[in-house]
Amino acid sequence: MNPNTSIIDCANCNLRDLCLPLSKDDFERIDTLVTARRTVKRGDLLLRNGAIFNNLFAIRSGFFKIYLTLASGQEQVIGFQMSGEIIGLDGLESDQHVHNAVALEDAEVCVLPYDRIGELSREVPALQRHVHVLMSRELVRTQNMMLLLGTQNAEERLAAFLLNLSQRFHERGYSQSELVLRMTREEIGSYLGLKIETVSRAFTKLVASGILDVRHRDIHILNPEALGALVKSQI
Repeated sequence: MNPNTSIIDCANCNLRDLCLPLSKDDFERIDTLVTARRTVKRGDLLLRNGAIFNNLFAIRSGFFKIYLTLASGQEQVIGFQMSGEIIGLDGLESDQHVHNAVALEDAEVCVLPYDRIGELSREVPALQRHVHVLMSRELVRTQNMMLLLGTQNAEERLAAFLLNLSQRFHERGYSQSELVLRMTREEIGSYLGLKIETVSRAFTKLVASGILDVRHRDIHILNPEALGALVKSQI
């Protein structure tokens, strides 16, 4: 990772409403929060299990896989995060990171020193509230994943995964129906609790049903209503 130590103006970042949804006045008061950017090459780690927790990271560009390494050496994917999202909250409890975060493509992140967040939160209460919102989202995401794994079959899990990606891409100004997956089928399977063969069969069934058109990692959602119905039927 190559740090760029120039000061970053959050107020002029086009991702500010996703990353730090604060008022204009609040942005002027926290303009010293982010003092560096880092580039992370594809395949490089941003976070490593056991590393000391000092910073949160706002993803400015790129895509990250968040995972644990089990005692068996097997990798367990627990999430995928993209531009406008913040990673590193796993280090809050013990002052050490629990997860690993690897770039699935060349990426850039803004470094948010956590001590500085604490200092600025006394001046900008909305900043502290947003950190609490982020922590709440992590809890909700974990609960939703437990529900997904416990109640849905392979096609329904895959449908929920694709709809979630579609919505997040749309929030960033990209197409809701044309997706380019950064992760492999094996990584999707690890995240959804499915074998790679099961993931491939689920894609095949959704294609045969006229819901998707799939060209390797290029996904075209042909029938978003039918895809959504697979998920809603289990909620």
